[in-house]
Amino acid sequence: MSDFPVHDVESAPEKSRPLLEKSLKGFGMIPGLHAVMAEAPGVLEAYQKLHQLVLDSSFDNDEKTVVWQTINVENACHYCVPAHTGIAKMMEVSDDIINPLRDEKPLPSDKLEALRTFTLAVMNKNGNVSKEDLDAFYSAGYKHRQVLEVILVLSQKTMSNYINHIAETPVDEPFKKFAWEKKK
Repeated sequence: MSDFPVHDVESAPEKSRPLLEKSLKGFGMIPGLHAVMAEAPGVLEAYQKLHQLVLDSSFDNDEKTVVWQTINVENACHYCVPAHTGIAKMMEVSDDIINPLRDEKPLPSDKLEALRTFTLAVMNKNGNVSKEDLDAFYSAGYKHRQVLEVILVLSQKTMSNYINHIAETPVDEPFKKFAWEKKK
């Protein structure tokens, strides 16, 4: 069991309080991840800014979900997979995309599968992707911008996945019904 504090607006460091209020306003609750990040105000602020930048990226909701969940599943994040399952449903992403991501099965379109494959290549090769990796991504219709935006999402998810592993962040009540474990 982790000893990381899970803050609310009153217990959080002063600089984190407005950030948690923003979370409360935006989500109708303070996500457990934000409550843990609040211990270090700069971390919570950076995460919130990265999240907004991802929302403002060129990816549509299906593509955002593919990149988010590909990273979450690959990193076996007990918190982010259920959370992003719920978020994907709120974003009206089809179960035909959500379930294969969770189960590491083929996606319903070649373009989305190319996005997942490229995301995994960036992760697993620590950014040292091959010309073939890039060519396959470009052949699917993606451009340089999306290469960079995959790295943006990876930056966001690295923060959340690693913090959730270390802090053992409890899954939020609305997302418990989407509990998940990586297949062995």
